[in-house]
Amino acid sequence: MYRTLKDLPSEPVAEQNTEDIITGTWRSIRPVVNEDKCIRCYMCWKYCPDMSIIVRKEGDYPTVDLDHCKGCGICSNECPRNAIKMQREVL
Repeated sequence: MYRTLKDLPSEPVAEQNTEDIITGTWRSIRPVVNEDKCIRCYMCWKYCPDMSIIVRKEGDYPTVDLDHCKGCGICSNECPRNAIKMQREVL
């Protein structure tokens, strides 16, 4: 347990690569890409803080890595064509 600032480690505390940690179960809403509206500008990819927007090759539509997406909605907010909508997760 860290009780004071001096107790905090000087190095990052993740013991494994963050790509290996499944965080998608944290979210309550998720992004859904509407390909009919998407202009493939990749602003969603550029601004995603979790690198959960996947573009396989230039010209492809972006897809969402739901294993790592936390549902923050930044991709939806940055999309100039409102092609990404946040939808409630179905439990």
